Amino acid sequence: MGLLSLAIWTPVFFGVVLLAFGRDEQAHMVRWIALVGAVAGLAVTVPLYTGFEVGSAAMQFVEKSVWIDTFNVHYHLGVDGISLWLVLLTAFITVVVVVAGWEVITERVNQYMGAFLILSGLMIGVFSAQDAMLFYVFFEATLIPMYLIIGIWGGPNKIYAAFKFFLYTLLGSLLMLVALIYLYVQSGNSFDLATWHRLPLGSTAQTLLFFAFFAAFAVKVPMWPVHTWLPDVHVEAPTGGSAVLAAIMLKLGAYGFLRFSLPIAPDASQEWAWLMITLSLVAVIYVGLVAMVQQDMKKLVAYSSVAHMGFVTLGFFVFSDLGVSGAIVQMIAHGFVSAAMFLSIGVLYDRVHSREIADYGGVVNTMPNFTAFALLFVMANCGLPGTAGFVGEWMVILAAVKANFWLGLAAASALIFGAAYSLWMFKRVYLGSVGNDHVKALTDINSREFFVLAVLAVAVLFMGVYPKPFTDVMDPSVAELLRHVAISKLN
Repeated sequence: MGLLSLAIWTPVFFGVVLLAFGRDEQAHMVRWIALVGAVAGLAVTVPLYTGFEVGSAAMQFVEKSVWIDTFNVHYHLGVDGISLWLVLLTAFITVVVVVAGWEVITERVNQYMGAFLILSGLMIGVFSAQDAMLFYVFFEATLIPMYLIIGIWGGPNKIYAAFKFFLYTLLGSLLMLVALIYLYVQSGNSFDLATWHRLPLGSTAQTLLFFAFFAAFAVKVPMWPVHTWLPDVHVEAPTGGSAVLAAIMLKLGAYGFLRFSLPIAPDASQEWAWLMITLSLVAVIYVGLVAMVQQDMKKLVAYSSVAHMGFVTLGFFVFSDLGVSGAIVQMIAHGFVSAAMFLSIGVLYDRVHSREIADYGGVVNTMPNFTAFALLFVMANCGLPGTAGFVGEWMVILAAVKANFWLGLAAASALIFGAAYSLWMFKRVYLGSVGNDHVKALTDINSREFFVLAVLAVAVLFMGVYPKPFTDVMDPSVAELLRHVAISKLN
């Protein structure tokens, strides 16, 4: 096995072990096995970074072997500067989620932990697959553990939310499958993505392919107006499910645009860039305004995720190095910040069993240590300079201004809305006098919760202060992608 295979199958192996052997009376042992599996999964991804050749746009750590010989399907893996950090982010967030659910989950612990570990491996598979059919299998397989996580450990309307999540994302992907079959035939029976990137496709074919991919990836991001499943799912999902969904699963759709839409249908991507930019700005501005009127903390953060992911798709379709790199940085930063926001809400929910903003007030008086972390994460969600939330948004706004001043101005307005809904929520939940007896009885975070929030705080601050390691890795791959799109336009 190569490093990428180890990164995929190590957490999957531990997840299967937990499903097969863990029982509720063995919960303590189950948690430790899950932690060992998550840490082992993270450990095998570290050499991917230390051994990565910075400055190269080529696929690295490549593994290729025949999987289904009859249809020329290969088990083909590789990472470049675009996907490397997403693999690392997935493994990192998995460790955080396992620790965060240590004491919270008391029933079916083995199935809960096993589902997250299996999901982690499948998501890394999505980011590593260089064969389109392998990508599709991993892409669709991620739905199963997340569906179970929502449907078993979710809130009162968990079944409705789980079905909505599954149907939205599955239906969108079916059109992508049709596109994959078409490209397979056009390429002479090959599922190799590098081969597909060189296919000379006509304008009509590119347009149809672009919208087929759009149907799958826009739902996953999610872009406006196909975002309505996300708030419902976030509200009903357990805290760990919300953290992984926001931090990693939304990135699967954004990553798909970079691997499929732009390189395979470059002319159509540029022709329809105005539509993508318009939908992105609607997400950034309108959904930001929707977030301001939410009374449920999880819904507020869910809508803010849609707004922040609007920056990602906006950055992709201004077709500049700064915009695409900024969008990828925003994906990683949003992974840290959104996970931290949902885990912070989970800390309060575990104590009060309410997500309603009106049920709190003056939390700083009883949980000062926790409030300090919450303030940092809220500021990062606003895009405060010096935090991870600032870097990607700033790069995308600069790229948008270079493309068109008014476009940049519209995108920058989101920072105002982000500050408005984030700080207003913080004021009502944390500041002022103690709101009620529930808040008065609160106890500050324990050592486990402190560790989880501290690790995320370090990640948020490090990326905000020193983003160079992130951009150095991705810049050559981004430049090569945009060169490919530009050459296609000239031809």
